[in-house]
Amino acid sequence: MKYKIRYKPSFAAIFITLDPGESITAEAGAMTSMDGKLSIKTEFSGGFFSGLLKKFFGGESLFVNKFINETQEPLQVILTQPTIGDIEAIELKSDREIYFQSGAYIAHTKGLNIGVGWAGFSSWFAGEGLFKLKVSSKNKGLVFFGAYGGITNKKITGEFVVDSGHLVAYEPGIKMSVTLAGGLFGSVTSGEGFVNKLSGTGDIYLQSRSIDGLVRFLRPKFF
Repeated sequence: MKYKIRYKPSFAAIFITLDPGESITAEAGAMTSMDGKLSIKTEFSGGFFSGLLKKFFGGESLFVNKFINETQEPLQVILTQPTIGDIEAIELKSDREIYFQSGAYIAHTKGLNIGVGWAGFSSWFAGEGLFKLKVSSKNKGLVFFGAYGGITNKKITGEFVVDSGHLVAYEPGIKMSVTLAGGLFGSVTSGEGFVNKLSGTGDIYLQSRSIDGLVRFLRPKFF
């Protein structure tokens, strides 16, 4: 499989070329166009019960589409996300896991498992949900994900503070807690409110904008 992410960073899309016998699994609605000879198989995301968990707790679609090249020639499929912003790919090797916020996942290659992981009550208090989409690997594979705005990859050691709505993905070695930015008075006067305090060692992925921030900006202009 070959891929290229074009139109970065604002309107990114994934151009994927599947060689004969190759396939890729994508979130329902992620496909924008494809060669007509590609086969599509719609299935429950990880099976019926796993799909239900991901739908109601992981914020993802109940179904996924598997694009399969059953011909003897290379074929192309183009995938993207609903919002404007950047797209990145992460290669997961043996026994590595990563957690994604709701809506970030786009697609993955063979060799990866998609499930739901417990995020904790701190994540729920921060407005990030009790569960996260968990992608794990026993061999090797690629997972594609998107963000609203640009994507920053940062490796943290110790503590790091992220505003609510800007954390896209993180490794399981990262623990999350919720705190007020600058204390009670400082949080009220600065407008920052609750923030996520991350601790541990591992990679995190941040988005430069947040949908919640856009909603807060637009609401007083229309209501």
